[in-house]
Amino acid sequence: MIDQNCAYCVEGELLAKFGIKICELEASKVYLFKEQSHPGRCIVAPKKHVGDMTQLTAEERSAYFEDVAKVASAIMAAYHPDKINYGAYGDTGHHVHFHLVPKYKDEFEWAGIFTMNPDLKYLSEEGYAEMISKIKSNL
Repeated sequence: MIDQNCAYCVEGELLAKFGIKICELEASKVYLFKEQSHPGRCIVAPKKHVGDMTQLTAEERSAYFEDVAKVASAIMAAYHPDKINYGAYGDTGHHVHFHLVPKYKDEFEWAGIFTMNPDLKYLSEEGYAEMISKIKSNL
């Protein structure tokens, strides 16, 4: 099922407002979050449009969380954060997705809740391409 109002289903302009597609894995799509106050921040969304984890079968949920772990491992290998925070809210975006937010000691928002969009740090096209390449090489 595809929701024509969903950025993760439709992609294109809706997605371009906040993310850049990195790749598709077995059960999910992976996006680089354009705002990079937390270097390496990504979003992992199931390929299937669901509004809640309970709408995935046990097998789909397992495959999705394997993908989340795979992306987290790639971020760890590429950027060496001290911790990755995981956020899944979905109050306004009704497609399950996790924000994987690398956190670094003594840097922005360490030991606090991450801001959904701090709107502080954006990169050049080359900067985004370099980040995507670094993450993909570790997937």
